[in-house]
Amino acid sequence: MKRKVDYTWRLAELMAARGMNTTTDLIPLLAERDITLSRPQVYRLVNQRPERVSLQLMSALCDIFGCGPDALLTVTAVNAREHHRAANAGPNVMRLDRAVRPRRANILDE
Repeated sequence: MKRKVDYTWRLAELMAARGMNTTTDLIPLLAERDITLSRPQVYRLVNQRPERVSLQLMSALCDIFGCGPDALLTVTAVNAREHHRAANAGPNVMRLDRAVRPRRANILDE
């Protein structure tokens, strides 16, 4: 029987829970672990769903957030016939604390 496999990338949620408000906050933490990424690469890593991630990068992210790969990546798999019914039920995702949110910047004219 065929199975439909999908995943949810949760890096932005982990960053918000840790109080990291911008994607550039992640660059020096990655550099400490010998991972060099440009600002646009880190932005895409945080805000888009990556198709490929190296194991070194995944290990560095797990070390930064003190978690396992299962906190960064939530995998869902259902039988192809049951996919239509399961899509209405929602993914099997552990919810993070939604009270922790990035603060909005307040720009003052001088």
